[in-house]
Amino acid sequence: MITPVYDPPLGAFLACVDSVRRQTFTDWEWRLVDDCSTRPEVRAALDDAAASDPRIRVSHRVENGGIVAATNDAIAGATGTFLALLDHDDALVPNALAIAAAALDGPLGDEVDYLYTDEAHTLADGRESAHFLKPDWSPERFRSSMYTCHLSVLRRTLVEELGGFRVGFDGSQDHDLILRVTETATHNGRRVLHVPALTYHWRNISSSVSRASATLSKAVRNGQRAVQEQCDRLGIDAEVVHGPVEGCYRVARRLPTGLPITIAVATHLEPPASRPYVLPVAATMRSIGEWALRHAPEGVRLVVAHPAGAPAELISVLHDELGELWQPVPVPGEWSVATALDRALLMYPAEVLVSVAPGLVVRDDCTPDWLSALVGLARSDGAGLVGAMIADRHDTVLHAGWDIPNYRWYELEGLRVGGTTSGNDLLIERECTQVSLAAAAVSMANWREFRTRAVGGWHDAGRTMSQALLDAGGRTLWTPYARFDRQVTIDL
Repeated sequence: MITPVYDPPLGAFLACVDSVRRQTFTDWEWRLVDDCSTRPEVRAALDDAAASDPRIRVSHRVENGGIVAATNDAIAGATGTFLALLDHDDALVPNALAIAAAALDGPLGDEVDYLYTDEAHTLADGRESAHFLKPDWSPERFRSSMYTCHLSVLRRTLVEELGGFRVGFDGSQDHDLILRVTETATHNGRRVLHVPALTYHWRNISSSVSRASATLSKAVRNGQRAVQEQCDRLGIDAEVVHGPVEGCYRVARRLPTGLPITIAVATHLEPPASRPYVLPVAATMRSIGEWALRHAPEGVRLVVAHPAGAPAELISVLHDELGELWQPVPVPGEWSVATALDRALLMYPAEVLVSVAPGLVVRDDCTPDWLSALVGLARSDGAGLVGAMIADRHDTVLHAGWDIPNYRWYELEGLRVGGTTSGNDLLIERECTQVSLAAAAVSMANWREFRTRAVGGWHDAGRTMSQALLDAGGRTLWTPYARFDRQVTIDL
């Protein structure tokens, strides 16, 4: 374990020391680096800890170097195979190291370069305030938010190979290092492992670098820079900007000029669909059409697919809504969502297909670059199906991706748009298990290969197709930066 120390609350530090001493796993060393503390009682507590246990090794810097310099000093003295990061005001549960060691001693342990666990958030008096039950490794989520946090365990040789923590990233030094570690591990075919166990008590006290108001804005800027540098290293053409809450970021991807995109709405002319009523799809066509007149980039085509054998009166009602922007695509034979979208893409080929269910309206007032959000992710490395936010007119979430099985044991549907959760799930782009096809994007190559797996209605077709892509090694993704509202209630 490695810990930089810089004037912690003495009670919290002593509790931290006690939590390490009580570990059921005993083959550890703890490198504590005093970053020139100004309080004599802190130095005394460090020396007492070292005197009480030969596994606790303390060094004192002669000048304050900041958290990066102090942590790198701890790494330089470490001899273990793995480095566990422990803040000086936090605490480990008694079997924390045993849980990590058991996972690393398992059949895949030799392939693991980074391991993280779940954590409990605690108040200053030690009472637990929340449990953060994390998803398995999600690189898109990690670019959006440093969600892995504690307990983090890294292979020492890889950390040393990468030069340890980088100067200039104080406050977000963990985020920057783990971005580089996981990037390298993935490139080398190594593993990132999530252990779903509460091993760490993260204390919500103001002395933490990441939580102190005086340093928070600097830490957020450094985190933004760390993510931007990873995008640049990986060739992701994007600008990293601040997200809706501090500590969250958005990777705003740029689209090539003239990229061919087909936006397809598939409607079997849902009722009510006779004069003087309007088709539910009319609201969808109108909202996307109005957006297209103002903002659609070159290369975008708007297509509405409908049953070729529908009554002439209903087709006439549909044609009244086409205007100059929409192209009708009659679909012969038996109707299905997948067949209709396939026909639309056959008639109007594109690099990316964007599907929209009738009755949904695009909310470009709150997500003005919704198309680049969906298409940018769909074009990203390893992407499968990419889903959008679906809500109702009262800002209630109707769809925000599904995690199956839902280890975290809560539903996102029914929450408020923009609401916070322990993982900020509604505020960031992230991997998930399945998304709906009702508002989604997929590359033409993926559609052609997996279209037969899109079975049933909008939700069911999205579930089966995204799961098939996931099983084949793709990434199912979801973004809050493309919002659609259900204006007309139809069966999704």
